[in-house]
Amino acid sequence: MIRHLVLFKLNDGVKRDDPRVVAGVEAFRELGGKIPELEFWECAWNITDRPVAYDFAINSAVADEDALKRYVEHPEHQAAAGQWHAFATWVIADYPF
Repeated sequence: MIRHLVLFKLNDGVKRDDPRVVAGVEAFRELGGKIPELEFWECAWNITDRPVAYDFAINSAVADEDALKRYVEHPEHQAAAGQWHAFATWVIADYPF
């Protein structure tokens, strides 16, 4: 199994209730039921406000590296992630478990 973690940091001045952010969050929440490669899917807002903290997290799992590639290239994933380019930056970690 491969764990796929993504942490998002909203750009300066962007708030959680910004309509773009609301739409981006909804797009990610819907992904879990749309992409067959996803064996585990959760996403949520961070509850801490420490300066080093990111704002939003995705924690997911796929069977192997091939499944991860298919997930990343899936049109639904591309559409959801593409929305976030306008208002956030992010970091990703993929590792076997």
